[in-house]
Amino acid sequence: MKKIHSFTGKVISFAKKVTLLSVSILSFTFGAKAQEIKKDPDVIGRWDLTVEKDGKQMPSWLEVQKSGFHTLIGRFTYAFGSARPISQVKPEGNKYSFSIPPQWEPGDRNMDFEFEASGDNIKGTMVYTDGKTYSFTGVRAPALLPVKTPVWGKPIRLFNGKDTKGWHTDGKNQWVVENGILRSKQSGANLITDQKFKDFKLHIEFRYKQGSNSGVYLRGRYEVQVIDTKTGEPEPLANQFSSVYGFIQPNKMMAKNAGEWQSYDITLVGRVVTIVANGQEVVSRQIIPGITGGAIDSKEGEPGPLLIQGDHGPIDYRNIVITPAK
Repeated sequence: MKKIHSFTGKVISFAKKVTLLSVSILSFTFGAKAQEIKKDPDVIGRWDLTVEKDGKQMPSWLEVQKSGFHTLIGRFTYAFGSARPISQVKPEGNKYSFSIPPQWEPGDRNMDFEFEASGDNIKGTMVYTDGKTYSFTGVRAPALLPVKTPVWGKPIRLFNGKDTKGWHTDGKNQWVVENGILRSKQSGANLITDQKFKDFKLHIEFRYKQGSNSGVYLRGRYEVQVIDTKTGEPEPLANQFSSVYGFIQPNKMMAKNAGEWQSYDITLVGRVVTIVANGQEVVSRQIIPGITGGAIDSKEGEPGPLLIQGDHGPIDYRNIVITPAK
């Protein structure tokens, strides 16, 4: 009888160990799965922002990404300048914060941000380089990824070669028309079409003087850089000729010398862009992440005008033709 009881006890003891082991394995498995399916915070993504500063609305943009298991990083575009990196977005309870050094802003103080995001909305404050605090709000940026090939409509000649009919400026107008050429002889206002467009193909020709700088803003929000950049010097960069300023660099530098006529053929569908510079495709179906500095607004989901930058030096344009999608 002792042997039987002893054997039975060992069996029960073994069964208990197996049960405990199974429970441990299940707990580990469920715990691992729970960790795997843990929802990312709402703050992750791209945001179209509007900063209220001194009675003006300053279009801005924010992107927050996850780096590794839990660290948050990002990029930020203010109302002017290019997208700049954010080394860390710090969670503090249900709020987040980050700090970035000045770029083209006056002074040497960092810009400090604190905000919260819920669902598709974001709000917070910015301490500017002047030490003053300004509020901002925003919404999650739309995907704007094409779902079908566009059907193109009829080409529209935006510049008639005679005057600036169909255009307006955002300040005192310095643009003139001479011998069929649209000219800004000195830094001044930007020139903006009265019409707004969604998806389109654009042909535009331009000529700049040595050291001059302009830009073509697609929907008034995405700047394709027009700048004196001699072929092969420097290497293609995201702030030089034929780039989408601060975001997308061309795959080849096709700039001609200052004083020569040059051309862009640009296709924009959603936020997907292709750029042909002087007959060479230099950007092929790339996604523009967000608005560039100098954008008219941050309403990415809406149609927008064509804007020609006129506040960075002398520039000439001609043969501006847009073909909208139906």
